[in-house]
Amino acid sequence: MKNYVIAAISGAALILSSQVVAADIEAGKSKAAEVCASCHGADGNSPVPNFPKIGGQYRTYLAKALQDYKSGSRKDPIMAGMAASLSAADIENLAFYYSSQTGSLNSNK
Repeated sequence: MKNYVIAAISGAALILSSQVVAADIEAGKSKAAEVCASCHGADGNSPVPNFPKIGGQYRTYLAKALQDYKSGSRKDPIMAGMAASLSAADIENLAFYYSSQTGSLNSNK
């Protein structure tokens, strides 16, 4: 039984690590400049209080949020429109890029 648990945990770790490696930070940075920066800022630290600061957020949270906006399970007309054109690779790359940025979630800059 112990071997099965170790195998399951190892398999899950390999799957998760391959997803991180598969993401392309430069492609994420490019897509962020093209699609996201006008509202969220180039580094995800929007100076405008109406737009969330996403720099430094967890990669998995960002990817899930974008997938939910794209599918319609998370509602926001602006984000739904922005996410509609994103591919699965775009979402992973954006999530990887913004999660690698330094967040200023507690800053009032």
